[in-house]
Amino acid sequence: QVQLVESGGGLVQAGGSLRLSCAVSGRTGSSYNMGWFRQLPGLERELVAAISWSGGITYYPNSVKGRFTISRDNAKNTVYLQMNSLKTEDTAVYYCAAHLTRALKVTMRQVEYDYWGQGTQVTVSS
Repeated sequence: QVQLVESGGGLVQAGGSLRLSCAVSGRTGSSYNMGWFRQLPGLERELVAAISWSGGITYYPNSVKGRFTISRDNAKNTVYLQMNSLKTEDTAVYYCAAHLTRALKVTMRQVEYDYWGQGTQVTVSS
């Protein structure tokens, strides 16, 4: 089993920054791709960043490219999402997720992720 715990959410003004953290515990010796998703009430979860198990490959959709950065510190079993130039439309609950794999690519599809955190609220005010 793998447990994921997000932290770092909160309220920030538009144009500001936040850094989310996702602490991974459990089968930390395994290789796993990580992703950050966000979700608004009544809507599907949206992938906002993904990183391969090695950290060498990342992915961002156009909506956050250039503003969000995903990174990982495997020694600390922690994944980060640095969010800069935040916009009101970035307001959502943010989730981290883990996919146990050694594939040399990021995991794009939500259904492929094996474990999920409980989510952390990010609210961007105008």
